[in-house]
Amino acid sequence: MKFDKKIYWVSFWLIRSFYRNLLLGDIQGLNNVPRTGSIILASNHASHLDPPLLGCNILRIVTYFARKTLWKPGIGAAWMDAVGAIPIDRDGESDISAMKRTLMALKNGGVLTLFPEGTRSPDGQLQTAKPGIGLIAAKSQTAIVPCRIFNAHKALSKESKLPNLNLAIHIVYGNPLLPCDYDPGKTAGKERYQQIADNIMSAISKIQRPRLKAI
Repeated sequence: MKFDKKIYWVSFWLIRSFYRNLLLGDIQGLNNVPRTGSIILASNHASHLDPPLLGCNILRIVTYFARKTLWKPGIGAAWMDAVGAIPIDRDGESDISAMKRTLMALKNGGVLTLFPEGTRSPDGQLQTAKPGIGLIAAKSQTAIVPCRIFNAHKALSKESKLPNLNLAIHIVYGNPLLPCDYDPGKTAGKERYQQIADNIMSAISKIQRPRLKAI
């Protein structure tokens, strides 16, 4: 199934309603997300909830990654195709097909979500960034909005099968980073990509949790 805008927006509003009625915490910095032009939303990652909740606050079509292993016969794979998800190997930086689709999406002015850590944190603590996001950022030279999600690992951990709806998930969209902010541009190859990834992860780590009464 090819990308289907109707299915995307129906899914968008269903997820948005789920978040804003059951898991809503504080949302800050939405004005930091450009309304037009290519952008990468780079966030910490601790739950399967992260990608859809990160994108459901933005009234733009957002492109997501998903593991290739999730593309199994059935409605799940058809839905991921319909909403434009990009299948990717765990070793994302070596996936040529995914890289081409990713760079094309950014070239066309799209919004992309990326998680520098590469995999979910088991306890919500920030992990070391992997070079994959550095490669994409270096080749696309796209502005990056560092984001941080709080409490997602408590709402749906790696071991959980059902979400805990007694918690609020807070999301902060930080100040955009331009290529001159994250790309040293002096070295080539993996060393440069890792430095970019580390710079992006550093920006994420500086985002503070909103001061709320909510848990």
